[in-house]
Amino acid sequence: MLSDGAASAHLGVGARSGAPVDEVLALVGAVLREAGLTPAGVRSLATLDGRAAEPGIVAAAAALGVPVRAFTAAELAAVPVPHPSALPLAATGTASVAEAAALRAAGAGGEPGVLLVPKRKSRHVTCALAASVPVRPNEEAPGVRLLPRTHGYIAGEPGSPPTIPTPHTTAAMDTHTHSDAHDLRHHGDAEVRDDKLIDLAVNVRTNTPPDWLRKRIADSLTGLAAYPDGRAARAAVAERHDLPSNRVLLTAGAAEAFVLLARALPVRRPVVVHPQFTEPEAALRDAGHTVGRVLLREEDGFRLDPAAVPEDADLVVIGNPTNPTSVLHPAASIAALARPGRILVVDEAFMDAVPGERESLAGRTDVPGLVVLRSLTKTWGLAGLRIGYVLAEPETVAALEGAQPLWPVSTPALVAAEACMARAALAEAEHAAHRIGVERAHLLAGLAEFDEVRTVAGAEGPFVLLRIDGADAVRERLRSLGFAARRGDTFPGLDRNWLRLAVRDRATTNRFLQALDQALLIGG
Repeated sequence: MLSDGAASAHLGVGARSGAPVDEVLALVGAVLREAGLTPAGVRSLATLDGRAAEPGIVAAAAALGVPVRAFTAAELAAVPVPHPSALPLAATGTASVAEAAALRAAGAGGEPGVLLVPKRKSRHVTCALAASVPVRPNEEAPGVRLLPRTHGYIAGEPGSPPTIPTPHTTAAMDTHTHSDAHDLRHHGDAEVRDDKLIDLAVNVRTNTPPDWLRKRIADSLTGLAAYPDGRAARAAVAERHDLPSNRVLLTAGAAEAFVLLARALPVRRPVVVHPQFTEPEAALRDAGHTVGRVLLREEDGFRLDPAAVPEDADLVVIGNPTNPTSVLHPAASIAALARPGRILVVDEAFMDAVPGERESLAGRTDVPGLVVLRSLTKTWGLAGLRIGYVLAEPETVAALEGAQPLWPVSTPALVAAEACMARAALAEAEHAAHRIGVERAHLLAGLAEFDEVRTVAGAEGPFVLLRIDGADAVRERLRSLGFAARRGDTFPGLDRNWLRLAVRDRATTNRFLQALDQALLIGG
């Protein structure tokens, strides 16, 4: 939950002529509740200048005790919006008055604001919420080197320090079939398993599971004498994605799904797009497959070129957003990989950490051979419970289910899955996704202050990937200072100069930035 005053929040409102004040205030109230704010945290109500005198908007601003800020159509048209619509674009020149006005009002010194709540709609009104996230030297922790306000929040944006070309060439766009030195079985939990360190290595959201979910799981323990019955959970997942139940398979986490895919399907030419989560390739190798690799390149921002995937690949695996790069690939680019006779596996374990789950393929039935994997362990803190699911064509689901043992998912895990599909839970996850975006921007701002650090631009997941010469040594120094970071050299396409950092709260990030400053100074 955002605390009032933690950021300078600005409402953006679009309204049809004659929109009543009660409707404006009702939608504004819903947006503030979603952000965890009260009206005391709002600094202005922003809109198109042609709507600034609307009685409903004027009265709503008066009720909130904030000024109306009016922007011209040209000013709003210059603001990129995450959720565009054709009608307002045709009418006003901006694809979302609410989002553009909120972001414009929240901007400072030429910087855009950070969108906390995207466009929400009622019959006559749209509303969005953005914040100015101040970046102050030494905020909450002495000695922290943070980005001056004259720079952008994300490395690579206008105003940010220039990106320095790298001679590093580990990630060439090519296909390989080999077994190499990458430790495909290394995962972030190994970084924190034996030492009491502040954890930036594991991508599970902190302070989870929430109390209500703990209670639901605890209450399920009274039914452990009965064999697990997954019908209700399966139906809940199907309803959440608007699919029939025969397109859903519940699994003991996404890791089990990778094993099932490797063992149950008649695959001859599997290809994994790297850098990404290594478990899919490990499972395929364990099942006796020779695995091809497509290595995305740093100089291309680790972004997918569908043409790089061999035409004869009959199984393709890609993550979205991708672990560890935090790149969110366009859904259209991934769907372009589909072919008759090909299984297209999209690991969406972190998609619920993306506001609006944009670019998701979950629920799509028009993409042939599509298999979408989801995990509930990251957002809800259920790594120890093991629960995830597969969305695929009925024939694929049946083949995978046939390879599962009896009762593969425990009763507590099934209860958790059903609970996390509820409307209130989905709203909570959406709020968490917006909060992660704000905290990620703060982390990237601090990292951009270090000349030695280069981050992968456009991060969209709950983690960021960064390059430092000699990052393996920096990682060890960070451990001595009490922080665990995820090593990058176990991911094909990366080497010892890469680290992955999980997004944490601002206070933890500031302490980490101070430790990073020390680690780099120690290294000379």
